[in-house]
Amino acid sequence: MATKNGISPSVTQPLFGTAENARVNGRGPAIWLAGDPEDLPEWLDRGAAGIVTNTVVLNDMVKKYGQLTGVIQRYLDITDKPLVVEIDGHSTEELLDVGEVFTKMSDQIILKIPASTDALGAFAALKSAGVPTFCTTVFTLPQAAAVAQAGVTHVLPFCEPFNDVGGDPTKLIRDCREMFDGWVERPFITAALVRSVDTADAALRDGADGIIVFWPVFRDMMQSHLTDEWNKTFLGEWNSMYEAGLLDGVPVR
Repeated sequence: MATKNGISPSVTQPLFGTAENARVNGRGPAIWLAGDPEDLPEWLDRGAAGIVTNTVVLNDMVKKYGQLTGVIQRYLDITDKPLVVEIDGHSTEELLDVGEVFTKMSDQIILKIPASTDALGAFAALKSAGVPTFCTTVFTLPQAAAVAQAGVTHVLPFCEPFNDVGGDPTKLIRDCREMFDGWVERPFITAALVRSVDTADAALRDGADGIIVFWPVFRDMMQSHLTDEWNKTFLGEWNSMYEAGLLDGVPVR
């Protein structure tokens, strides 16, 4: 079975189930990574859910590496985790045709589409085909409601741009949580354009099912002066046991 554009439904696509089941089963919140494929391998192995692209990053990557399909293959070559590929177009049909190019490359690929009326038709068709989707550039609650009803898998409220205009970067996350409360199959609420640890902290506190960050933010999320102080204390005690010859049989380097 396939859509009229040839995008196959299928069991091999990395479907996520429901957001509520993910929480009940202890599988959230997720941390998705963005960036150059050269920079990501070491971070992907440290608990990241997968990779998320956007067309700004992809435009930089094609200038560095060449054709877009080649860039996507570079991402696929570094992980067996989901790869979210942002696509764009001028109509629903074009979005579906473009999406087919990438979904045929690997069952790891999930499509990410900017919020628009054309996208609504694409989300509905892709849901029917069993293809998981992300909706980006979500800035309002009505947009979130519309794309959710169309069948999108992940709604991506944008955060950092609200900081730029003196707004609350995670208010839309709270509003989405309230609106979707009680939905049996609500979409995931995944915070996008999270450019700082403070915004990541706010998004997680406000109930995001996941966040999308560049790897330096992922690294910095582990930083705390109290953690540094206590890690130094504990490492000192560990070294003391080693120096006293009390770690025989333990592979200390």
